[in-house]
Amino acid sequence: MTRFYHDQFAKQYLEELLTPLGHVEISKEVSGEARQIDIWFNPSPQTETHPSDLGLLGTMTLTSALFEPFRNTPTVTEVRNCLLKLLSVVSDAQRQGKRQDQPVPEADLPQVWILSPSASDALLDRFRAVAEEETPGVYFLPDALRGAIVALNQLPVIEETLWLRVLGKGRVQQQAIQEVLNLPQSEARRNAILRLLMSWKITLEISEGIDEEERELMVTLSQAYLEWEERTLQQGVQQGVQQGVQQGVQ
Repeated sequence: MTRFYHDQFAKQYLEELLTPLGHVEISKEVSGEARQIDIWFNPSPQTETHPSDLGLLGTMTLTSALFEPFRNTPTVTEVRNCLLKLLSVVSDAQRQGKRQDQPVPEADLPQVWILSPSASDALLDRFRAVAEEETPGVYFLPDALRGAIVALNQLPVIEETLWLRVLGKGRVQQQAIQEVLNLPQSEARRNAILRLLMSWKITLEISEGIDEEERELMVTLSQAYLEWEERTLQQGVQQGVQQGVQQGVQ
């Protein structure tokens, strides 16, 4: 059940963040055996938001991309399925380019980003994934596969990785949610993401038969909600005082 609710949240979350940068499709069907891409992204040539505003996540949007977020560490089979989706999309793009006599340059082909709460050495070894030198936690697959596994628990706790760490698990996610709460009220994404988190909390509350992991998540989201509610109330009081002072001066 946790995986299903996380899947819903992750898709809504990435759609919220990525829409200002380009075209986003959720659960896009791919040809062949029935499969769906969780998030299919195509960058827009001109946007009001710069990709750098999203840090590492923004860097991933410089080209067309498939995003496959996982609540639990994917199995070898699940990683293979992600690659099958990518290869299907790449094949379609190349066929279309050939029909139009406009071959698609290798650099313009999409990439797949497999977002995992963690990644074992055994899993990474099976796919010959190599650590990205500048960013711990990012492991690139062989060039021809055009993909990477992102171990969210290994990402450095810096502003650059915040929007990815929100999709993490346990302490990683708790830390990231707290960082979102600490963002300035003027940060446009802050309230939008908090609303999605609160919606996730409500969904869990009305669900039956939640497990231990879901109960721990509910505690985290409940604490975040209380803090968000308190800060919102304080902000309202402060604004009321300021308005009262201004009216008094007039």
